[in-house]
Amino acid sequence: MKWYAVHTLSGHELKAKRILENEIEKRNIQDKIARVLVPMETVTEIRHGKKRNVEKKLFPSYMFVLMELTPETQRIVKEIPGVTNFVMTGGNPVPMDEKEIERVLAKVEGIRTERKIETPFKKGDIIKVIDGPFKDFVGTVDELFKERGKVRIMVSIFGRLTPVEVDIFQVQEEKT
Repeated sequence: MKWYAVHTLSGHELKAKRILENEIEKRNIQDKIARVLVPMETVTEIRHGKKRNVEKKLFPSYMFVLMELTPETQRIVKEIPGVTNFVMTGGNPVPMDEKEIERVLAKVEGIRTERKIETPFKKGDIIKVIDGPFKDFVGTVDELFKERGKVRIMVSIFGRLTPVEVDIFQVQEEKT
């Protein structure tokens, strides 16, 4: 069995996965199609000053299928609503590179322990501190530390620009 990338319509990845898994069970072909994967990660977003956890697809419009490629299994996968086709070369489905799928699986299985923080800020943005000892200070983003959930901003203290590191949830975009 090998992993194959399957292209889906945008936004139909999870629905196609669910339908394919039901079809596998109904036909009792778990020995031919072993696993269907839509790699997801939990991302902490900041919207309107509030943080929330959101599931995001690592590869939008794709799902990965561990299967034995036969004309029958290929037809079953292609007939699933929302599936457009396999990723192909020369008209034939191409199995994924082993190292590539190992990286994807490691990331998906490792997501449970680490959380990525997505921020709407970038270097040079003007932001306002909304919490903590520097509350109501306005500064410019100097550097983002996404893995630590921190941001370094340059604020004016006693007339001098001073770098201040704050939690990413303590700031919001300054409305001008």
